[in-house]
Amino acid sequence: MKVTDKKPPIKILALKLRSYLFTGILITAPVVITLWIVFSLVKVFDGLVTPLIPTQFNPNQYLPYEIPGIGLIVLITFLIIIGFLTANFFGRWIVKKTEIILQNIPLIKVFYKTIKQILETVLKNNSNAFRKVVLVEYPRKGLWIIGFTTGETSGTIRKKIGTKLINVFIPTTPNPTSGFLLLVPEKELKYLEIGVDDAIKTVVSAGIVPPVSQPVK
Repeated sequence: MKVTDKKPPIKILALKLRSYLFTGILITAPVVITLWIVFSLVKVFDGLVTPLIPTQFNPNQYLPYEIPGIGLIVLITFLIIIGFLTANFFGRWIVKKTEIILQNIPLIKVFYKTIKQILETVLKNNSNAFRKVVLVEYPRKGLWIIGFTTGETSGTIRKKIGTKLINVFIPTTPNPTSGFLLLVPEKELKYLEIGVDDAIKTVVSAGIVPPVSQPVK
């Protein structure tokens, strides 16, 4: 007798249902998770900003239901107005006087200077912060970790070491907003021809999503 390995109809049906289930998850999960993150951020901004809006200017007070995103819209509008006002001489004068006050308050001046310097470095158009992706041999020989260059080490550290060092931020998985700083000799870095976005995807997914090679600007 000829033996066949034909699968029973029930097993075939179960495999098809499993395939459809996985396909449905792959299609809907990214959309659902993205929308959940967006609505969560909107809710956070609403919770922080909406209570600061005077009652007479809050649209939610005149409607039978609350409009999500009012806090975020108000915050963006406020920042645009601040940017517009500080673009003229009087606005710059106010900012300068405010900075003088903050820089003379113990403890507060440390946080203010640090935060301002970080934002100015990251946001300026010609900044090299988080522009290049590198591999660093860490924590021992033969093991490699993904990092992002944040600039060249300078000042006292450069004088003490006596060699060119690159500041490399090493993100953690799956939360790339936390991590640690390494000061690495440039010759020990391996620069990758991939974008920062692709590298972050790889870190967040714990390597499940591989980086795609592309020209780095």
